[in-house]
Amino acid sequence: MPAEDEKDEKKSDKPLAPGLYLVATPIGNLEDITLRALRVLRNVDRIACEDTRQTQKLLNHFEIHTPTVSYHMHNEGPRTEELTAELKLGARIAVVSDAGTPGIADPGGQIATAAIAAGINVFPIPGANAAVSALIASGLPTDRFTFHGFLPAKAGQRKTALEELGRGEVTHVFYEAPHRILDTLIDVESVFGAGQHVVIARELTKLHEEFLRGPVGEFAVKTCRAGEYSRRDRPDAGAVSN
Repeated sequence: MPAEDEKDEKKSDKPLAPGLYLVATPIGNLEDITLRALRVLRNVDRIACEDTRQTQKLLNHFEIHTPTVSYHMHNEGPRTEELTAELKLGARIAVVSDAGTPGIADPGGQIATAAIAAGINVFPIPGANAAVSALIASGLPTDRFTFHGFLPAKAGQRKTALEELGRGEVTHVFYEAPHRILDTLIDVESVFGAGQHVVIARELTKLHEEFLRGPVGEFAVKTCRAGEYSRRDRPDAGAVSN
């Protein structure tokens, strides 16, 4: 075995340090899991999951038997206190979302803040992220961009949020629920004009991955006619370039 491979082998066998591990998981294609993520998920004491049922599918696929516990928007406060107490005692805990990177429009930020305040090491385990994946393949400028997460669900608040966006050479990236895509496109057209270039990415990393690019005015008409977004379960990523 070459010296470098032997060194890497020994390094991978080392026990995990105590602390909080924020682990990115695939957003649709299981091949996107990293070797480091698999090692961490196998060796932590517990995995805090946005949905234990969803994460269990991933764990079963890779034959990982680490205990799981729920960690989602409805119990994030009390669960953060519970997990932070365990971390103070030297536990090794991983946090995962249903798909992608925890803390990015998903639970994870609150426990990271609490762990840091308690003097606990926080380790990012990088991997798949829908916003970045959509952006780099969008064809829009990537040197300056802002990620806004989900726009407000209520029409008035959503339009106000769009009106407050900075203008200039910057790309704005959003997540949007499938059943609100059309309403959001109409609001983007109202605020930026029908000629505003936008990109919608959907089914990222999956068999039917698709990028829709063009003036928002054309999108709104096509989407209204197709009516297909109402049948999508997972959020799409959209980008607007000023």
